[in-house]
Order: sequence, then structure tokens, then C-alpha cells
Amino acid sequence: MPAGIFHHFHHGWIEEIARFLNHGNLPKGSYALAEQLVGNLGPDVLTLHPPDEHSTLRDEPQGGVRVAERRPKTQFHARTEAEKYATKPKSVMVRHSSDHDVIAMVEIVPPGNKSSQRRIHAFVRKAEESLAAGIHLPMVNLFPPAPRDPQGIHRLLWEDRSDGFVHSAAKALTIAVYIGDPIPVTFVEPAGIGDELPEMPLFLTAEVYVPVALEATYQSTWKEVQEYREKELTRSR
Repeated sequence: MPAGIFHHFHHGWIEEIARFLNHGNLPKGSYALAEQLVGNLGPDVLTLHPPDEHSTLRDEPQGGVRVAERRPKTQFHARTEAEKYATKPKSVMVRHSSDHDVIAMVEIVPPGNKSSQRRIHAFVRKAEESLAAGIHLPMVNLFPPAPRDPQGIHRLLWEDRSDGFVHSAAKALTIAVYIGDPIPVTFVEPAGIGDELPEMPLFLTAEVYVPVALEATYQSTWKEVQEYREKELTRSR
């Protein structure tokens, strides 16, 4: 699937999960939003802020050479769409209506977060920061391990702790849930390609969670993307 199409699917699935939670599946006093992550993960950073009315776009520099007019003379040159979409991650944020602080977030791992060592380290660091801030974190990784995460991202995040999890090639995909607590807790469910996605607990406190229907929200989102892809293929013939 092209990176742009997956980005659309990723965004759609996050929106679908937020709708699922807001339609009677969260307790009174909590709500879910699809939000872009900016900066470090912490309740202060994730609080909603109005846009700056005085912010302006920078003017283009005077002089210089446009790449379109004269390409730099190098032997190698590469560009990947995955990097572009990795800079636009979104998650489902669950906030409490009393103070609008984030209490939990649902992270669906896009391929762009594994596109470089720097990006995968940044992703793991932000997940660790969210747990340290007391934010509960379900993480869905539907991409098989790669050289940068040979046993999956869960093992990178939980590498210094024991949980009994053993990576299996037959069940290479991982759904992991973490409780943000001074002593973190995790629940891990491996899955194989083609398996039905399990119901996932979304913790609101260290003791209370709501179940999230991963399979139903996935299929609803995929149906829309599949119809779009079929229309595009028909047009191109």
C-alpha cells in the first residue's frame, strides 16, 4: 500500500476508534479526540491550546539556488514518502472533562516510525515519557519486525523488564497495553497476519479499563479505503 494511502487509513482508523469511544463506550467525564503529537509527551504539552493569532509564515530567502532549476551534483539522492508521513503522527487521546488532562492514548504504529534509527528511538522515548507522566498507553503494531526492531517495538520499550513475552515468526504482530504507573504494567497479545484483532483494554486508571473493539473499527475503516482503491484502479484502466 502506498505511504499516502496508509496515512489516510491510519488517520481514518484513529477517527473510528475515537468515535467508538465517544459513542457510549467511555464513562461520563471522559472524551476522546484524534490529536497530533507535538514535542514531548506530557500532560502540560498535550493540553489543548488555541492557535497563535500572530504566527506568520516565513518569507522565502532572497537569492540562493532552487533545486528545481539546478540539482546538486551528487552521485546518490533519495526521497521516501514514509518520512513525510512519519512527521504527522496522530493518536487517540482520552481526556478528562474536569481539567482536560490526557489520561490515556491509543497509539497505532505507522511504518514511518520505523523508517530510521532516529525515528524509532524517538517513538520509544515518547512512549516512555507518556508512561512516566502517568498516561496509559495501548499500542497496536500491525507491521512485522524489521532490522531496527527484530522482536517488535514492544521489546524495545520493555527491554529491561521481564514479561514472559517471546517473539514468534508465526505471530509477528503485537498489540500491547501499558499502564502508566511508577511500576509500569503491560498486557501483550501477539497476532498473526490475517488473524482477527483482539478486543483491547484501554485503561483509564491503574484499576479500571474500557474494552475497545479493534477488529470492528479496523474493518469499518478498511472498507472505506478498499472502495476508494477500487475506484482508483478502475479509473486507471
